[in-house]
Amino acid sequence: MEISFGLIIVLLLILWAEFVNGWTDAPNAIATAVSTRVLSPIQAVTMAATLNLAGVLLAGTAVAMTIGKGIIDPSVVNLTTIAAGMLGIIIFSTVAWYFGLPTSESHALVSGLAGAGLAQFGTSALIWAGWQKVLIGLLFSTFLGFISGLVLMLIIYRIFARVRVHLSTVRGLFKKLQIFSSAFVSFSHGTNDGQKFIGVFVLALTLGDVIPMETFKDKSFQVPFWIILTCALTMGVGTFIGGWRIIKTMGFGITKLEPVHGFAAETGAATTIELASRLGIPLSTTHTINTGIMGVGSTKRFSAVRWGVTRQIVTAWILTFPCCGLIAFLTTKLVIWFS
Repeated sequence: MEISFGLIIVLLLILWAEFVNGWTDAPNAIATAVSTRVLSPIQAVTMAATLNLAGVLLAGTAVAMTIGKGIIDPSVVNLTTIAAGMLGIIIFSTVAWYFGLPTSESHALVSGLAGAGLAQFGTSALIWAGWQKVLIGLLFSTFLGFISGLVLMLIIYRIFARVRVHLSTVRGLFKKLQIFSSAFVSFSHGTNDGQKFIGVFVLALTLGDVIPMETFKDKSFQVPFWIILTCALTMGVGTFIGGWRIIKTMGFGITKLEPVHGFAAETGAATTIELASRLGIPLSTTHTINTGIMGVGSTKRFSAVRWGVTRQIVTAWILTFPCCGLIAFLTTKLVIWFS
């Protein structure tokens, strides 16, 4: 089937946004392992890119279908909606990346699509059932991320308070364990965040008449493997090329971390993400690991968390929804105006 020039442009914008996802969101998974010197930057980035790919390939497509069919109505929107939504992500997240601030591509994606949909078709473009999952994901990432990191750290303190082990032995043990927890977060990032742009990619192919709408809406629809592989590789390359700025903020800016803290934050965050993925709930890896680190830092003492840096990160989170939505909204209006 012939693919139009407009569809090619939209698909390239989706991959560009996925690439940005790789350098702004995926590095969160490995930042603590770099800051505690458990892994070198090259080792960590290579592991993240590889396990993100594995997570996408092995996790199924529940989250992808939530994004592709559950946020905006596929029978109402068009390729302009998708293109404008991707531009909102690309512009906002690139600016945030320049300043070393981690952003949530989950929230950037849904707000960009919503802004473009509202500009063209009003509230009829939005599917409220899908937005309920987005709001649940916000609660998962913010509260469960913080609580899981805090509780797991307290459990570790309690266990080792009763066991006479030399500090260097404990540090050595958790250096090894943190390699596995970092791998767990990287894999879980692929199972959730890695799926989101796959859903948009399939939606674009549907709107471009490459995939029949009836087939896409069918509950038994299976995402073609080449789409999964293309999006996963794009995200991996983005992580490998541009992840260091975010690693510095996450790993060194929020609180001083030892391997035991990194292990607790990563394990708690990854468990939260995996739970959400199994339920088809799109959530922010950025929020989850950020709040996990804050929870771990708070167990030392409340002042151990650098709240100035944290405030900048939270500000970027808050601005994601309105900024990405507004950019997509205005872009769509401009396209309509000049067309």
